[in-house]
Amino acid sequence: MRTVARACIAITLLATSLPLAAQKHRDPLTPPEIDQIRDASWEPQQRLALYVQFARTRLEKLQQMRDDPKATDRPQQTHDLLDDFQLLYDELNDNIDTYVDRRNDIRKPLRLIISADNEFQAKLRALKAADVQAAEYREYEFVLTTALDAVASSTEDHRKLLADQEDAAKHKKLNSGSSDRVSGRPE
Repeated sequence: MRTVARACIAITLLATSLPLAAQKHRDPLTPPEIDQIRDASWEPQQRLALYVQFARTRLEKLQQMRDDPKATDRPQQTHDLLDDFQLLYDELNDNIDTYVDRRNDIRKPLRLIISADNEFQAKLRALKAADVQAAEYREYEFVLTTALDAVASSTEDHRKLLADQEDAAKHKKLNSGSSDRVSGRPE
């Protein structure tokens, strides 16, 4: 009987702790940004441009925070903003994959993305080269390195994809607009 009671208590504790663990992961998008993304779900050019804009905003906020002499907990804020940037950049790449699978023509947003990739790399490299104390740098070193690696590898992928899209457009193998709703919504 005690074993059953203990099992019930263990299951109850486990069931109540799962939602708490899930709450620790925060969404990098604000509610208005989520609405904008949702509204642009069938518009590849708009949606991809929004992800670029939101990722850029995180890096701008990061720079503003680092330039502010009154900023507190700078290493943790740096880590969090870099993490938000990384999550948004990954989501951008996931959306690119979705639109490529649908054979959407995303040449125009790819040009914007490639330009942003160069900007993002420069900002991330500048942060890596910044003169900060070693203890502070260690708090965000991993997420910074991960973001730099992701942008570097994606830049080449984006350039290759643009060349592939240009070739496909010559052979009229791309869906031209948002009205070509072939499959489900992007995730």
